[in-house]
Amino acid sequence: MDSKTPDDGGAASPARAAMSAKVRERLNRNPMVSRIETPLIDMYVRHDFASAQECARLRELIDADAQPSSLFAGSASPDWRTSSSCHLDPWEATVEAVSDRICALMGLAPALGETLQGQRYHVGQQYKAHYDFFPVNTDYWPRMRDSGGQRCWTAMVYLSGVAAGGETHFPHAGFMVPPREGMLLVWSNLTADGAPNEKTAHAALPVAVGTKYVVTKWFRERPWTP
Repeated sequence: MDSKTPDDGGAASPARAAMSAKVRERLNRNPMVSRIETPLIDMYVRHDFASAQECARLRELIDADAQPSSLFAGSASPDWRTSSSCHLDPWEATVEAVSDRICALMGLAPALGETLQGQRYHVGQQYKAHYDFFPVNTDYWPRMRDSGGQRCWTAMVYLSGVAAGGETHFPHAGFMVPPREGMLLVWSNLTADGAPNEKTAHAALPVAVGTKYVVTKWFRERPWTP
């Protein structure tokens, strides 16, 4: 995936860099947030971010609406992403509470955030290595550019633990984050100068035992319009 095609989404950006610096500074000041030490990615963890009751409600909502997950790149191999997913109702009480709390923790305006997406992985299901930012040499980039621009930050809440497998693997950084119910994992999809960071490639490894549930919220550089 080559994100270096000349376009405003694939180049350095002072505006995106400034936005990310403010998020980093806010998270670094929060005593409840821990930074994952890697020089390649700005990444943070907040344990016990969502309560057991909130996790149970969100799992219930995902089970009610989940459909086989799709890909922006429709030509990709069908086994690339084998989970189920759905966009959650932003006005449902638990969805709204968790989403607002993510925005407050990161200091980002709710208008920048996409709708919270729920994902479910049964045994053997996975999502192979991918980026959350949008490569600008794709046919879908113009739509994404016009609907809010680059995805700058990712916030993901694990809604369940699993007995084996299901880790979020960052191959360039050389580590994996296992699912822990209620834990929030946050990372920047950009380099310090605001360009897409290819070192943020990550995969949801196959679940070996149990069922993995997560919700993910992506933040754009400008207000998101669905």
